[in-house]
Amino acid sequence: MTGYFTCVQDKLNINQIPYPTTKKWVDSEGVTPVTPSLGPSKKLTILQKPTRCIFSATRLCMVRSLCIVWCLFVLISAAPAQSGFKAVDGRKRVEIPFEYVNDFIILTIKFNGFIPLKFIFDTGAEHTILTKREISDLLRVQYEREFRVTGSDLQTELVAYLARNIRFDIPDKLYAPAEDILVLQDDYFRFEEYAGVNVHGILSAISFSRFVIKINYDRQTLTLYDRDSYQQRESGFESLPIELYRNKIYLNTTLQVLPDSVAPVKLLLDTGAGLPMLLFSDTHPLVHPPPKAISSNIGMGLGGYIEGYTGRIYHVSLGNFSEKGVITYFQTLDSTRNYEYLNSRNGLLGNSLLSHFQVILDYQNALIWLKPSHRYNESFVYDRSGLSIIASGSRFNQYIVQNVLPGSPAAEAGIRRDDQIVGIRNLPAGFFSLSSIQRILQKKPGKKIRIAIRRDGEKIRKTIVLRDLI
Repeated sequence: MTGYFTCVQDKLNINQIPYPTTKKWVDSEGVTPVTPSLGPSKKLTILQKPTRCIFSATRLCMVRSLCIVWCLFVLISAAPAQSGFKAVDGRKRVEIPFEYVNDFIILTIKFNGFIPLKFIFDTGAEHTILTKREISDLLRVQYEREFRVTGSDLQTELVAYLARNIRFDIPDKLYAPAEDILVLQDDYFRFEEYAGVNVHGILSAISFSRFVIKINYDRQTLTLYDRDSYQQRESGFESLPIELYRNKIYLNTTLQVLPDSVAPVKLLLDTGAGLPMLLFSDTHPLVHPPPKAISSNIGMGLGGYIEGYTGRIYHVSLGNFSEKGVITYFQTLDSTRNYEYLNSRNGLLGNSLLSHFQVILDYQNALIWLKPSHRYNESFVYDRSGLSIIASGSRFNQYIVQNVLPGSPAAEAGIRRDDQIVGIRNLPAGFFSLSSIQRILQKKPGKKIRIAIRRDGEKIRKTIVLRDLI
């Protein structure tokens, strides 16, 4: 049960509030406005008043990993329109390979002409974000505007900066000459711990919106087609109308939490979410956890865990296609907050479900095409141990127990939070990737998994007997 992360962007839960005063900082020569967090050697021009916002990033610590980035910024709407990516030499078709790791689409992109970085391709992100400020500092990127945001605990204050005219390149394929991005002062989200690989930021899918975008999860490719010349002739696809709001894609459909109930729902299509489905309880009378759902920590925000439920819904419709037994996370929204930014949605669909299809996105014509892949109607498997694990170390092959579900097989075996997993099946834990450990912990009920842990310097051997939790 490792690291779903509802990350940053709409995934930041933003309510804009005026900052009470304009702050000015002056360097030793008395001429350049700077921010104390950067120090006098790193210049930052504040062109507008800083803005204080409410920021809620949810890290869903369940079965398969990392990231929904509900991000920041209503605030960046003051920026000019971004140019987006263009095809090298005006090509009509460009194919881009991606890594598919723990249900995340990861692209390698050259940042400002110099450094190849890894970005999560995210249809649920309103804007592109760099989470590693040391990279932009190294390249002497100028920050135009500061944003102060408050964590989900309403106490932790975070800082981000607006950087304009950043160049991105996918060599010999695509380039974006002048993108406006957000740079986080600190890496608040620690993507690597939940993905098990280096991740430097989030790329909003809107950057590719001049193209028709085909996502082939089986082949692990994004194919971009010139919109004016593209015609969808491939058999097996069904087109569905979508709604576009603040650069994000919404699908109106129906689902059944129980066999005898049908609820109309609006769902965000979110390739930045490494989960099948998340629903907001009580946004519709028929949207609620099923009877066999388990109470659990479904996420960790900036300031604490987020309580919710995990269960299986009976059925969700996607046009003439459908999926049954979908693992679904249920979160109850705080009735005291303003959720206008949610666009009246009932939840989201993530990569774990979308990967059961080939997906074609057409922003211009507000259409999505779906075609079943080899994973279509494949069962959704939930963790059978009760462990939430994060990756650490320079090679992300050191594993720490982040959470243990009460009453689960892991809890019964005596495994605790902060134990380090040093061995699995009589092999060093470093031989395994985070995703391979997750697969081991999803094996058939009754399977005994031998694990060695280190606690307070002592090596202890444990045996987990797997069983269905939902």
